Amino acid sequence: MTPRPGLNCRVAIEGSLPRCIRLSRAELRAAAGMFAAKSAARAGVPFRSVSIVLQDDAFSAEVHRAINGAEGATDVITQGYDPMPGEAPGVYGELYVNVDQAMRAAPRRRGWSAAKELLLYVAHGMDHLSGADDLTPEGYAGMRRRELGWLRMWECACGGCGKEPVPAEIMV
Repeated sequence: MTPRPGLNCRVAIEGSLPRCIRLSRAELRAAAGMFAAKSAARAGVPFRSVSIVLQDDAFSAEVHRAINGAEGATDVITQGYDPMPGEAPGVYGELYVNVDQAMRAAPRRRGWSAAKELLLYVAHGMDHLSGADDLTPEGYAGMRRRELGWLRMWECACGGCGKEPVPAEIMV
């Protein structure tokens, strides 16, 4: 049997996950693994290792400037890397996920938790690691549809289907 891309992706989590998010590190790691598998299947390239760095607004602004040359904090910053000599081919990367932004954004979306917002950022970052981009309205809409679909799959896998509807304002 051929292994499915992404299922063996190593997911590391760094940084602080506030209790008010109501999401454990194990749940975050499992969701990220599922999103990596979905992204890998879409791209046809195995995801090998992804580090998720949980950050606040100040750290996000620093990383945003260093990686993208842009000012200010943002939701998620994606950084992909080529394999090191001797590493298997595939996707290696880091997702810098802004916890402060997730906690601010969630209350503005009816029926949406900070945990779900944070998971949306992780799904979005994984989608970018697979080569997807949101530079055009069509690209943005395609990414958003995929990511919300992955969130629904995650909710169903956790027995929470339908508990948190997707707000119309983020459906695009």
